Amino acid sequence: MIVAIDGPAGAGKSTVAKQLAARLGFRYLDTGAMYRALTWLALERAADLDDAEALGALAREHPISFEDEQHILIDGCDVSAEIREPRIDKVVSSVARHPQVREVMRERQRELGEHGNVVIEGRDIGTVVAPRAEVKVYLNANESERARRRIAERPGLAADALATDLRLRDERDSAQMRPAADAEQIDTTALTIDDVVARIEGLVRSRQPA
Repeated sequence: MIVAIDGPAGAGKSTVAKQLAARLGFRYLDTGAMYRALTWLALERAADLDDAEALGALAREHPISFEDEQHILIDGCDVSAEIREPRIDKVVSSVARHPQVREVMRERQRELGEHGNVVIEGRDIGTVVAPRAEVKVYLNANESERARRRIAERPGLAADALATDLRLRDERDSAQMRPAADAEQIDTTALTIDDVVARIEGLVRSRQPA
């Protein structure tokens, strides 16, 4: 079974997906981390972030992998900490917007998710990466709550700067931020993580074969 979880930054995707996977005994796949890893490599190589062809080639030549679902590697180098740096936050959407990049990444994401019993979270999972997923969920929250959550994750960042960054990311990611027609849409603004996980877990278990 594949569980697809989509939504914008700050909606709670990663936390919910990790806990859900643990409860179900499923694998967890963070597709956003893959784009972050490629962005890290592009910055390290001083690549032109507007050069779609070059970035697509970079993605194809340097496949991304996961170790124990907690560590992300590119060229065998563990970049799990580096991909969470503010400099990555600022430009990851600029890298991910290129069709050439998304094509390569989607192929890899399908490879990683093809063995089933996996929770995949990201931006266009239910619509493009795994359109046949048995369970599709789209998480959202109001802008102020999403900003509050991002501040909690990155206490070193100024609140106004982070709110502005969130709006810019929404604008850049708008093409991918749409729920699948058959997705369960959940507003997480006033819900706890446990509330959301329990709701999705119930949905998953109701669709598992008897």
